Amino acid sequence: MSPKKNTTNISCKCRPAVALVVTLVILVALSTIAYGLYARLAAQRHRDQYIIDYTAARYAADSGLKYALTYIETITPKLISRPNEPDFSDLFHLSEEEYQELLNEWAHMLAGIAESDEANDVNDIANVNEPNDTDYIETLNILDSQVDPNSITIRGPYGPAWPLIIDKITIEIGSVEVTIEIQDENAKMPISWVIIDDQDLSREAEAAFDVFCEWMEKDASQISELKSQMKDIAEVKKFKFFSKPASRPKSTSGSGSGSGSGSGKSKGYTPPPINKVSPDTVDWARLFHSSLLDTQMLAVPIIESQDRRESALKYLGLWGSETVNINTAPRHVLEAAFTFGGDADRIAEEIIQKRKLKPFTDINQLKSSMLRYADSITKAEQCITTKSNFFTIRVTARSGVAKASTVAAIKKDSKKVEQIVVIAE
Repeated sequence: MSPKKNTTNISCKCRPAVALVVTLVILVALSTIAYGLYARLAAQRHRDQYIIDYTAARYAADSGLKYALTYIETITPKLISRPNEPDFSDLFHLSEEEYQELLNEWAHMLAGIAESDEANDVNDIANVNEPNDTDYIETLNILDSQVDPNSITIRGPYGPAWPLIIDKITIEIGSVEVTIEIQDENAKMPISWVIIDDQDLSREAEAAFDVFCEWMEKDASQISELKSQMKDIAEVKKFKFFSKPASRPKSTSGSGSGSGSGSGKSKGYTPPPINKVSPDTVDWARLFHSSLLDTQMLAVPIIESQDRRESALKYLGLWGSETVNINTAPRHVLEAAFTFGGDADRIAEEIIQKRKLKPFTDINQLKSSMLRYADSITKAEQCITTKSNFFTIRVTARSGVAKASTVAAIKKDSKKVEQIVVIAE
């Protein structure tokens, strides 16, 4: 009987341990289920919050675009003089080390100018005040200040960094932060040149694209692939480029009764519409932003840092523009434009140096100031301009972790603004 008693005693002693294990298993299972439910609820809340944030951002982006379209009617982009300043034209190909070195040199120069001005102030104060005067001592202390290279920006043709025509605008719509950027599209190389429907210009246009791509470090296979994609776009729609406004009929002069009231126009003459957006331009903008063109290849950065991202896409006009503004285009875009006429590198260099002092007012002034290149300029005249009328407005709205962007391409002549196309991103 004793063995049976021992077995019973052992069984009785094991029951609490078994119960404990079962309890632990149940607790672990319940914890796992609870965690899974919590994770699902948290994910659902995150998705719901993201939808709310994105909806707010999308609404704010659309509202910001309406504001920007109204605002741009009231401004006239003005070019500035930039003598003795580093030029924006070659920043695109500077390595990060070269770029920082340029900023350091410019900061040192600014500090030197500030010290010179402040030293003059010190002398003026010293002539009229006692040496222990508070203003005199404070001015001396200023001379020890330095200019932080990270606090300065190389100015573009309008003042803000290229290709902005005004400083970024930041506004708040409710809890959403909205940023508005207005860029000069005539400062970029029109990608439409690649598919010019003109036998006399197609060779130069292809060479212009090659020059641009080589500057942007694209190899032969990538250039060939991009040209192939552009040919696919050309098969969808044939394009005519460098369109010119209809010529005015010659008015009759003299005192004849049919000459009207002396306005210089023939009777019944109606001027062509100014800055009218053609249906072709809208088609170009849409096709260049379609899947037919690999913009990812163009967006691959050749230089990327905390403050800079240089890529071919940044310098290409994808909105149907046809001409390049010689006052605002960087070097490689200028060289691409003057490939149509020859002497591209020399013309580009001279333009860069001259426009820093005073922007060109028209193409005739460009020719007269660069007489030795007049023939080359004339050959390229149809694809260059001195005044931009093609702009993009990029509105970016952020709410929480959500972001919504809208880009609108416009043509602006005086106060008249016409939309070309609007793309939500």
